Amino acid sequence: MPTGRGGALAIIDRVPPRPDATWSPVPPPAPPAIPVEAIAGDAAFRRLASLRGVAHDLRYAGSRNFAGRDWYRGLDCAWLRAEAAAGLEAAAAWLAARRPGWRLLVLDALRPQRVQEAIWRDVAGTPAEPYFADPAQGSIHSFGMAVDVTLLDAQGREADMGSGFDEMTPASHPALHAQHLASGRLSAAQLAQRRWLHDAMAAGGFSGIPTEWWHFDHGDRDRVRRELPRID
Repeated sequence: MPTGRGGALAIIDRVPPRPDATWSPVPPPAPPAIPVEAIAGDAAFRRLASLRGVAHDLRYAGSRNFAGRDWYRGLDCAWLRAEAAAGLEAAAAWLAARRPGWRLLVLDALRPQRVQEAIWRDVAGTPAEPYFADPAQGSIHSFGMAVDVTLLDAQGREADMGSGFDEMTPASHPALHAQHLASGRLSAAQLAQRRWLHDAMAAGGFSGIPTEWWHFDHGDRDRVRRELPRID
């Protein structure tokens, strides 16, 4: 059996060692968090007011929300990350091309971690808890990559969606649309409005969730939490 430099043993010597089956790569650390007060100077974010075809009325900056209180207390939260902002403009353009004069109305966008923690203290252990992300895991709102949104008609009126924003009942669950239509809880016209909203947001790269017709995430949740800085 040859053992020289070109022989079989030399070839075997060049075979890489088999990795330990128990070894796994260590994930990189998450990017450092950014205070919401620093957003205005960060090119990775865009103001909601700059988005074409999009209006906003942030309900957590006033009393028109589930708790009837101002959660933002003067914090400027009318922002999204640039990629989500571009997606929202694309969604608004898709809608306007098919329903001239119709626009998107953002009801919530960037929600700082400190606010998510305050909300969690309020809802933990209550029937509202399933509708909010545990801040230990992280809300996609807290990365500027989620929006709560509805439709405005050509006269500037909010569309009838069959249940209100922050109405935390089964009537708000897209997963139950067929059931609600069959029971008469929601009308075909109300479900059609929800479908218009869903399709517009999908055109902008957003995906909805089963329990809130108004909530949409941009991008993969795991990647967002792993790779993007959280806003505190």
